[in-house]
Amino acid sequence: MTLVDIKTALLTVSARVYRYTAPATPTFPYIVWAEDNESDNLSGDGRKLGKVIEGTVDLFSKVADDAYIQAIETALNNAGICYRLNSTQYEPDTKIIHTEWVFDIEMEV
Repeated sequence: MTLVDIKTALLTVSARVYRYTAPATPTFPYIVWAEDNESDNLSGDGRKLGKVIEGTVDLFSKVADDAYIQAIETALNNAGICYRLNSTQYEPDTKIIHTEWVFDIEMEV
């Protein structure tokens, strides 16, 4: 699996998928994703053989219970990407509902 698989899965939900940051005035709802760190690795015979990359998928919406929530989870599941819901936050200044998932993908070195 590669990081492209994350983007490909999310593009089945919406065309408004961005890596790292969204445009200054995005259309809602939109999705931002990014890799964050290496959460685990596999080593043997003095070499690194594999790694697990952890990252986040963030949905920004103006609607409670947005249909994108289920659509994102379905897309990640269908792509074989492990994830967990990390948080849902309401941002009162902007009236945005921010839902965040953490994903892990196993990658070859």
